[in-house]
Amino acid sequence: MTDLANQRRLAATLLKCGEGRVWIDPSSQEELADAVTRSDIRSAIKAGVIRRGPVRGTSRVRARRRSAELAKGRHAGPGSRRGTPRARQTKKERWMRRIRAQRDLLQELRAKKQITPAIYRQFYRRAKGGMFRSRAHLVVNLRLAGHLTQERP
Repeated sequence: MTDLANQRRLAATLLKCGEGRVWIDPSSQEELADAVTRSDIRSAIKAGVIRRGPVRGTSRVRARRRSAELAKGRHAGPGSRRGTPRARQTKKERWMRRIRAQRDLLQELRAKKQITPAIYRQFYRRAKGGMFRSRAHLVVNLRLAGHLTQERP
């Protein structure tokens, strides 16, 4: 294989691109070894023996795959976390998630007639006051009060 570094350099200046983008036809490398002047390179460009290659960009495939995984909730382990839990999720957001879950459970139990409307109202108020840490804590308190007998609500 012949060394066409000089021809590649000349072609890059004529094509106004980098040397990496210069494409030289592999079948006509022997003839190009004799081309030493700019006019020789110009004629080779006209003949289509030397061409400007396409611009290579940064592939977004890996970035798209990663963003899809992040949307699913992956890559959120302790090693990826920067900032305190409060910085990642505000106090208010934590409260909203917790209270909505508890209120949904209470409504479900009332609809299934597992608790009376009076008990619903009593425990709704307690939930609003922040008495329960979670749904599970609410269920434990309902059972302890004797209002819930079934295994799973």
